[in-house]
Amino acid sequence: MVKALLQTMVAGNGLFFPILGLASCVAFIYMSFGDLWFNFHKEPKMSFVQRNGIHFMVDDKVFYINGWNSYWLMDHAVDEYRRPKVSAMLEAGAKMGLTVCRTWAFNDGAYNALQISPGRYNEQVFTALDHVIAEARKHGIRLLLSLVNNLQPYGGKTQYVKWAWEEGVGLSASNDSFFYDPSTRQYFKNHVKTLLTRKNTITGTQYRDDPTIFAWELINEPRCMTDPSGDTLQEWIEEMSIFVKSIDNNHLITVGLEGFYGPKSSKRLTVNPGEWAAVLGSDFIRNSKLSTIDFASVHIYPDQWFHNQEFEDTLKYVSKWMVSHIEDCDRELNKPVMFTEFGFSNLNKGFEPSQRDRFYKVVHNIIHKSAKKRRSGAGSFVWQFLVEGMAEYNDDYGIVPWERSSTYELITEHSCKLAAVQGELPFQKEHLKALCSGRQ
Repeated sequence: MVKALLQTMVAGNGLFFPILGLASCVAFIYMSFGDLWFNFHKEPKMSFVQRNGIHFMVDDKVFYINGWNSYWLMDHAVDEYRRPKVSAMLEAGAKMGLTVCRTWAFNDGAYNALQISPGRYNEQVFTALDHVIAEARKHGIRLLLSLVNNLQPYGGKTQYVKWAWEEGVGLSASNDSFFYDPSTRQYFKNHVKTLLTRKNTITGTQYRDDPTIFAWELINEPRCMTDPSGDTLQEWIEEMSIFVKSIDNNHLITVGLEGFYGPKSSKRLTVNPGEWAAVLGSDFIRNSKLSTIDFASVHIYPDQWFHNQEFEDTLKYVSKWMVSHIEDCDRELNKPVMFTEFGFSNLNKGFEPSQRDRFYKVVHNIIHKSAKKRRSGAGSFVWQFLVEGMAEYNDDYGIVPWERSSTYELITEHSCKLAAVQGELPFQKEHLKALCSGRQ
């Protein structure tokens, strides 16, 4: 029918006008949708990250990670005029050879809240999270998404307890009742289900079906100090990880631990930074051992844990801390371990930027050695990266990575070293070729 129509047009009116009209139509379609079309076809193909024993796997290849934290992505994407900073950060991460970004998928009851009250959501903020996920995929970056905060910023467990108390159903005003109150547990389950089954308004894909998401983190830095035995937190982790798996069996799950050893662990005396660390209600081995937890997570903040420690002693402790957890995962847990936050404060007495570089280097070297030996130390995530003009989101750990050339160099060097060990992911090739040519 289309061919006959074109023949009639040419016979009746000559060639010029129909060709001009067709050309105008093609031009209109290209101008309207061309960029979308070509971006769609350039979008990296992604597979779900899987686990095989102590290794992450992507397309049947072992996957070690040079990652970073930008907790602020969703919050920054709420306003259209600030979204270019989100895109700039994800693009910069890709150009540095980074592969996974850890960020918040929560904001409970606070400014720009995703969850306004139990089960009520701000669609503008949800669309912002849609945007973050779509932009990450566009740049070949996977996301480690955290589901709730143990701390008060962005609502956290405190907000859940407050909601239950205000509705007259809360058992206690204690923040730790988040872990044992049936009301707050149900609030959290409802939130998890809403999030995992969310259909992205940009990509059309439900979150649980999107391989852009590397994994779910149950909670950032959980502590339940009212039960130092650890039983309360252990029961919560078990219940919530089973619940997540019942909805989404595509993605991996981690707890979000700081990595402290509990009261029954012999390492509480030899590796923990102090006696206080064993009575916070968490236990690295016990919490990570559950079959529904796919990989372990650890944080590294020696300048928070020790006072007046000499810098060289700090570096030695970082090495000891990391090696201990890698050994645990090699020998006992049989799972990968990720150091999902590590940072060095610029408020430390006598701070010099070169100290931060050396701190980063120690972390990177241990992960590189783990990769070369095919051990369980599977990745590290700097806390935190920003782009220019974001002072209100910064803390004493944040950096714009390209502002200091030596810092940028060591971050990109680590990307190149990991790629040399494990090979390039398909969407890394262009960036790594520019980064790594001429390096040993």
